[in-house]
Amino acid sequence: MSILLLLALALIMDIAFGEPSDAFHPVAWMGKVISFLERRGLSRPTSSHFAYGVMITIAIVALFSVPTYLLLSYLKGVSLVAYVIVGALFLKLAFSFRGLRRTALKIKNLLQDNKLDKARFELRALVSRDTSTLSQPQLVSATVESVAESTCDSFVAPLFFFLIFGVPGAIAYRVVSTLDSRIGYHGRYEYLGKFASRVDDVLNYIPARITALLLVAAAFFSGRNGKRAWRVALSDHSKTASPNAGWPMAAAAGALNVQLEKANHYKLGNGGTALTPKTIDKSLTLMQLAAMFWVLICFASRGGYLVYTA
Repeated sequence: MSILLLLALALIMDIAFGEPSDAFHPVAWMGKVISFLERRGLSRPTSSHFAYGVMITIAIVALFSVPTYLLLSYLKGVSLVAYVIVGALFLKLAFSFRGLRRTALKIKNLLQDNKLDKARFELRALVSRDTSTLSQPQLVSATVESVAESTCDSFVAPLFFFLIFGVPGAIAYRVVSTLDSRIGYHGRYEYLGKFASRVDDVLNYIPARITALLLVAAAFFSGRNGKRAWRVALSDHSKTASPNAGWPMAAAAGALNVQLEKANHYKLGNGGTALTPKTIDKSLTLMQLAAMFWVLICFASRGGYLVYTA
């Protein structure tokens, strides 16, 4: 029962307060640790980059997840109330829903006001691509893609690992995801970030496909074409470089009947509906429904487990 209370409280914290400032956010701390170790890794001979990448991935995961495990184990034996409150706070910091929605809405409002330069600047918080020359449809596409992918990375996956491994599992996932977003690229990070990138691929394999199914279900329940969402997810998911990101993004493209495109990389869907700022609103509706379905599944699965083991 404490697990269900912990999850419920974490969700309430996210809805009520959103994201704390970087000074108090573990993801920002993770980024600082990664930057510190990354600079030292890049200064080493290229031949040692992969081994160094393996070492820092394991070290940073342990740095954040092991103390979490030890603290919560201690609190559970001392005070169940303290365990639930602290555990909920740590879990909330491992996922984000309100923060993602707020950023997407900010970009939508800027696009509606035709403030493209400001929208390009804000979009950098969501995507790694160069946003400086993106047109309005391209800005909308990138935002919708990020909303779909982040439904997995920032919400479904952290709670998936929470269900299996508890709060330390959610924290460990967030570390790997942050590593992948910082050094999981080709070029100068080709070998330094390869291990973190591959671990991220493995961890997201199931959550990404769950997210695609959730978005298909959201399409059905929102009066959109769920069959088309599923069809596009099946046909276009492999067009992205990532083995996982294409699933939720293609499902969203099909559900919204649009074509999502990253220039010179991929095109997802073949819908003829124009990409406008309102498309962002529609994608957020899908995300909200998908998140609601996932929360219900989480509570049902944990509740069923408690009944089974009682």
